[in-house]
Amino acid sequence: MLAGLREISAIGRDPSTGGYRRYAWSAADLALREWFGGAATQRGIAWHADGIGNLWAWWGDELGPGAVVTGSHLDSVPDGGAFDGPLGVVSAFCAVDELRARGVTPARPLGVVAFVEEEGARFGVACVGSRLLTGSLDPDRALGLTDADGVSLAEAMRSAGADPAEVRPDPALLARIATYVELHIEQGRGLVEHGAPVGLGTGIWPHGRWRYRFTGEANHAGTTRLGDRCDPMLTYAHTVLSARKRARLAGGVATFGRVLVRPNGSNAIASAIDGWLDARAPDQPSLGHLVAEIERAAFERGRRDRVEVGISVESQTPAVEFDAGLRQRLGSVLGGVPALPTGAGHDAGVLAGHVPTAMLFVRNPTGISHSPAEHAEDADCVAGVLALVDVLADLLAR
Repeated sequence: MLAGLREISAIGRDPSTGGYRRYAWSAADLALREWFGGAATQRGIAWHADGIGNLWAWWGDELGPGAVVTGSHLDSVPDGGAFDGPLGVVSAFCAVDELRARGVTPARPLGVVAFVEEEGARFGVACVGSRLLTGSLDPDRALGLTDADGVSLAEAMRSAGADPAEVRPDPALLARIATYVELHIEQGRGLVEHGAPVGLGTGIWPHGRWRYRFTGEANHAGTTRLGDRCDPMLTYAHTVLSARKRARLAGGVATFGRVLVRPNGSNAIASAIDGWLDARAPDQPSLGHLVAEIERAAFERGRRDRVEVGISVESQTPAVEFDAGLRQRLGSVLGGVPALPTGAGHDAGVLAGHVPTAMLFVRNPTGISHSPAEHAEDADCVAGVLALVDVLADLLAR
């Protein structure tokens, strides 16, 4: 049933780590787009890429009202796992097959979607495709985003044969979507603790990404006395440790997972360091307090180290509570599966402000995600597909 995961298993996989490097508008991304088109064509359903780069396949009239849409994303974090994103897209196509096998004739259009640049691994902002679709990300800002090599999103799109001039919100499409359901591997151990293969999402913690720049003075590592140094590495390291402590006290999480060091020499004191903070908390006041405390610690330490600290917001997503009525309906269809929140961001969280939205989670036996060790058992994946089919059959019939 999940042959699609095997079909794409080699695309973007790094042989040295076993992880996936499927970045937006890269060669791996183009290969995945080709696979998506082939999967739609094999099923005799029309598909296209919108001006943003999101992929859509439609069973029924895509211009018809009351559409039900399901899917996820195909891109990955650096050395990510095989399930985060692709499981939802593959399961959506599998659901079409199973619905047909059951003799279901949709009373409304069913769309399968793969959103572009959900992880933000290449251009720094998460959920670019869904944010642009809904108008929550300015097109000019998005097109000006650059990757680590200085290539802008606009340039990357042109290199892949897409036209940046077509990037704009699509309120007409949003108005035609009655429901969005996203199936995703759980990025935690909640379902393991519940002893259940499938769960229903209640909401998403508020979260965001902040870019910290620590600017000091480059100098010789062997000849510069400690008292004469303006070393941004000290300020950066102190900020990382402070973030961990303050996250623990706030009941949230805070992570510096990406860092750039200049000049990056083993015998040189750094001149500047860029570090990206990812912070999340159960509610907005807790997140605001957590981020403010980390900023305060960075500035205080910067003054001690004679290091300049600059902070800019790359993305912020408020707390999301999925549609209560839809959640109750899906819970009834699925027979009372566990309901649980998540600290991970998703396109569903972006769409939830515009369309009644729900999420289904598939059990992750170790809870590990954003890693080659990410895993889901075949039986649980099948259970996820069958749950998605039951949900879609109910939504398409009314």
